[in-house]
Amino acid sequence: MSSQVPPKLIPPSAGVFEGLALRIKLILRLMGDRRVSIFLKILPVFTLVYLFVPDLVVGPLDDAAVIWIGLTLFVELCPSEVVAEHIRALRAALESKWQPPKADPPVREDEVIEGEFHDAAATGETRDDGSQD
Repeated sequence: MSSQVPPKLIPPSAGVFEGLALRIKLILRLMGDRRVSIFLKILPVFTLVYLFVPDLVVGPLDDAAVIWIGLTLFVELCPSEVVAEHIRALRAALESKWQPPKADPPVREDEVIEGEFHDAAATGETRDDGSQD
């Protein structure tokens, strides 16, 4: 393994669900990668199998902790070059989908239409077709 530290998986601007989706996609990509050891791929499988095994401790916290530890350990034990490659690919796909909102073009003075707002429903007035709100 190289001594390089892989880039952070979750960018600081990502929300909780976006970060979770990236982590799941990364794990699925690593599971399908031939460069990751088959013995290492057993770890996420056994982690998910734990959900169906009778619990030793009552409550959902132990399930969540085991799943989090197992999947985090899987990503950490995978070759760092492979993880970094998949993270770059996922980020590139994410950046190509998300576009920052475009700024509205500046409004010219001659394009502004002056007008007033009048709430006809508040005064009980009728519409042009004769119906009442």
